[in-house]
Amino acid sequence: MKNELLIYNTLSAKKEVFKPIQEGQIGMYVCGPTVYSDVHLGNCRTFISFDMIYRYLLHLGYKVRYVRNITDAGHLEASLSGKGKLDQLEPMEIVQKYTVGFHKIMEMFNNHSPTIEPTATGHIIEQIEITRKILEKGLAYESNGSVYFDVEKYNEKQNYGELSGRKIEDLISGTRDLDGQDEKRSPLDFALWKKASPEHLMRWPSPWGEGFPGWHLECTAMSTKYLGETFDIHGGGMDLKFPHHECEVAQGKASNGNPPVNYWLHANMLTLNGQKMSKSTGNTILPMELFTGDNDIMDKAYHPMVVRFFMMQAHYRSILDFSSQALSASEKGYNKLMSSLKDLDALPVKADSSEDVEAMIDRFYTAMNDDFNTPVLVAKLFDAASYINKVKSGQANISKADLEKLSREMKGFVFDVLGIREIEESGSNKLDAAMEIVLELRKNAREQKDWATSDLIRDKLNEAGIVVKDSAEGTTWSLN
Repeated sequence: MKNELLIYNTLSAKKEVFKPIQEGQIGMYVCGPTVYSDVHLGNCRTFISFDMIYRYLLHLGYKVRYVRNITDAGHLEASLSGKGKLDQLEPMEIVQKYTVGFHKIMEMFNNHSPTIEPTATGHIIEQIEITRKILEKGLAYESNGSVYFDVEKYNEKQNYGELSGRKIEDLISGTRDLDGQDEKRSPLDFALWKKASPEHLMRWPSPWGEGFPGWHLECTAMSTKYLGETFDIHGGGMDLKFPHHECEVAQGKASNGNPPVNYWLHANMLTLNGQKMSKSTGNTILPMELFTGDNDIMDKAYHPMVVRFFMMQAHYRSILDFSSQALSASEKGYNKLMSSLKDLDALPVKADSSEDVEAMIDRFYTAMNDDFNTPVLVAKLFDAASYINKVKSGQANISKADLEKLSREMKGFVFDVLGIREIEESGSNKLDAAMEIVLELRKNAREQKDWATSDLIRDKLNEAGIVVKDSAEGTTWSLN
């Protein structure tokens, strides 16, 4: 491991040196999808960001237990009430459909699967037990078959708002519609357990009657079960900081007496053509619509690897704007980087190197150790790509040892850390064969000194995104 890893901790609002609770091992929990609709690009960015973080921790040699939940209970039913048996619709049918769809999109983005992917419905017993413990400590109360967390009572000794930086006197209710305001002592109180109405399909028996767990409780139950009462990293989207993560902090401290998490990390949002994504305005696009080009927003289809590479060109804590212009530029950058990696395998070696390759590699680590700064890493990878092109053209030298080292580290950072893979173009073999014919025709034109035809073929190919290069060793082509 090179240098210390700095992580921006939302809890302290500053970068801190990362020190795991157990040396060499990390527990990381990330809030997963709510599976009642197709996963949107904003969610994808969060999951891709934490996949990158997971990958880099593995790259540094840590053993990581990565837990990411599936939300399939409680508030999910609120969106299905009134359908159910009338339509022969089962809530778990919806859960299955969108969970499968979510996994398909994550696979297309080349995300690693988490170590554990627990479901809220699979941990009802644990959620009831945490509710019981908080009740026993006097920090919750029962009301009409529901159980609410007593925020003001908790705040007498703790600081509700410490994660989001909000003051309790300025807070407005962060609860969802399923929380009955008339049942609460304070509008700030949030549900730990909610009594099910007669038409509610998803319900479980509890000491307080039939009902379902509150939105915030599932993550506390599953994170502590698999990672302990205090664990290393908790991640999620910026929109979850309040109230969801704030409530997790309170629940953890109330039930166990310990801060649940040492490092809170939050990924920022996406915008589309400079505006917030919104279904109501039509300014939104689903991942598959982006991949297929079946939309009215982008000028063409973009491969998942191009989209992932585009996301890596912005820091995970910064707002990222999607546009055709930005994605097209990223596509060209992706192709250039992939081309350089291919060139690595055929570079001529010399006795020594004209660049300090070790320093070049150190800059990769320096970038990532600064709160996972992928845009700086990408810039340093392009610096290395420029050096590769110089070696290829004979303008610079590289030794065999340095070449092996550079090849290993560059491919490690591109493929293993950024999670970028080569695009396997459908019909690529046919394209190869077609290009052989086209270049043979161009070769014949050059031999006959028909420079007009030779140049026309080259220029038309260039317009189509195919670059033709002539050298003493022959003619080569590549996708621009």
